[in-house]
Amino acid sequence: MQLGTLYGISVGPGDPELITLKGLRILQEAPVIAFPAGSQNQPGIAQSIVEQWLNQHQIQLPLNFPYVQDRVTLTQAWQQAAEQVWQYLDLGQDVAFVCEGDISFYSTFTYLAQTLQQLHPQSFVERIPGVSSPFAAASANGEPLTVRSDRLAILPALYNVKELETILDWADVVVLMKVSSVYPQVWKVLQQRQLLENAVVVERATLPEEVIYADLRDRPTLKLPYFSLLIVKVTQSI
Repeated sequence: MQLGTLYGISVGPGDPELITLKGLRILQEAPVIAFPAGSQNQPGIAQSIVEQWLNQHQIQLPLNFPYVQDRVTLTQAWQQAAEQVWQYLDLGQDVAFVCEGDISFYSTFTYLAQTLQQLHPQSFVERIPGVSSPFAAASANGEPLTVRSDRLAILPALYNVKELETILDWADVVVLMKVSSVYPQVWKVLQQRQLLENAVVVERATLPEEVIYADLRDRPTLKLPYFSLLIVKVTQSI
């Protein structure tokens, strides 16, 4: 019997229409749809994005990935999720794992796929690219993210102010992912460098509740949701 394939499908930052044609085709053909489980019995973001594209005959497989930094706990969760997926792959059934944003951009799928191939080297994995939040946020703001020879830096959630200072010294455009937890510190750094006028915060890009805060000079504090990012143009190319 031929093994099933684990597909990692990028479903974009929120708008269901931002999934690619290839991603949508595989999503609708796969007998098993996996996704990160939501919290408090609520649908997760990826599940909510694709639910309108699914049919009643598809198996829905929520996988638990705890929001912790403990490596042992995370490794156990990845292994459990990989084995849940393998049960279907071993029967010859394809599994489509959906993840918000792009599947290769700070994605949970990376750990799932790596763990699966460590535990079952014979497994097949295919990745379907898509729209990630920095590009969606730039489009929502109505301006290009980069032009000409701009140097772009994207920092994940776990950065400190010292790292930000260093990157502002060489980058032309900086994107700060999940900025909510460090926004007050970032605001002070941008104030010192007179960059607040060139900065914008986008929360929940492409969703109906999307909010954009442009020109941050009068916004030293903002109560931001987890899915918020900040774009700052260090140099003005146009």
